[in-house]
Amino acid sequence: MAVKSAKQPTKTTKKAAAAGKTKFSKDTYIKWYKDMLLIRRFEEKTGQLYIQQKFGGFCHLYIGQEAIVAGTASACQAGDKHMTAYRDHAHPIALGTDPRVLMAELYGRATGCSKGKGGSMHFFDKEKNFMGGHGIVGAQIAMGAGVAFAEKYNGTDNVAFVSMGDGAVRQGALHETFNMAMMWKLPVVFIIENNNYAMGTSVTRTTNVTDLSKIGLSYEMPSKIVDGMRPEAVHEAIEEAAARGRRGDGPTLLDIRTYRYKGHSMSDPQKYRTKEEVSEWMEQDPIEHCLRVIKENKWLSEKQIDEITEWVKKEVEESVDFAENSPYPEAHELYEDVYTQTDYPYIREY
Repeated sequence: MAVKSAKQPTKTTKKAAAAGKTKFSKDTYIKWYKDMLLIRRFEEKTGQLYIQQKFGGFCHLYIGQEAIVAGTASACQAGDKHMTAYRDHAHPIALGTDPRVLMAELYGRATGCSKGKGGSMHFFDKEKNFMGGHGIVGAQIAMGAGVAFAEKYNGTDNVAFVSMGDGAVRQGALHETFNMAMMWKLPVVFIIENNNYAMGTSVTRTTNVTDLSKIGLSYEMPSKIVDGMRPEAVHEAIEEAAARGRRGDGPTLLDIRTYRYKGHSMSDPQKYRTKEEVSEWMEQDPIEHCLRVIKENKWLSEKQIDEITEWVKKEVEESVDFAENSPYPEAHELYEDVYTQTDYPYIREY
């Protein structure tokens, strides 16, 4: 039986979404549109390839949630650190990672961002300060506070952004982390990518407190609900939270309300929700929203919009070609990136 979501989408009228109502620039909207469209098409292709058994393992798509990473990327600074759970394909794309190395990682090839050893759930990109996707539910919460502690210890003004799902907030480590983060005033922003369901279990079936922003209140952590279907709202919330962290005032909790159009993973039959619920959320699609604003302001011609579409298509196609023509890791890679020393008698070089 389908379980009705505790959070239904707020209707956004065309009048409210009109370009004249926003403070953001033409370049920002075009960047959001290009990034989100690339993420969407990359994920759609990933789903197709997974069904074709081009690669295995678990696979969790980000389709529908693109506004969160787009708004976060536009509001952060170059030195900021980012980490998330295993729904991690979109984050490095928004931060500028070449989708070719991401696709190669899905294929388990040596040219992948984790040398083909991590797969879908363990993308990393040190150059872009993406500190990884993490397969253990909630593990990144405490790790993110550790990264924030390092930034504070080293005297930088960088902030750590830690993304988690609404299911991960049930992990006990969250409360320990929140307590320490507030005690030490760590420069960290905790982002709940609240897509209504922990795998197939709705928020209403896991807690009587459906406003997840309230979790921070017992630690006196500034917290707020954010519209995760609009990059504008995400950008503004992230910018405010980051400024607090950079000032030395400590962490912020953001309950960013979003929705995944696909199942929890590729093996999810989605019997716990109705088609009507999905359709209602899809009416708020962030990509269509940005495109509408761009058209209303006449920032791009139809030809230019088509050129972006073709560019995205080419990027995805070249990513697949790159992955399929890349080599698998050599056998000796089994023994590398595991231990930092090899002087123990039971560890030998291959």
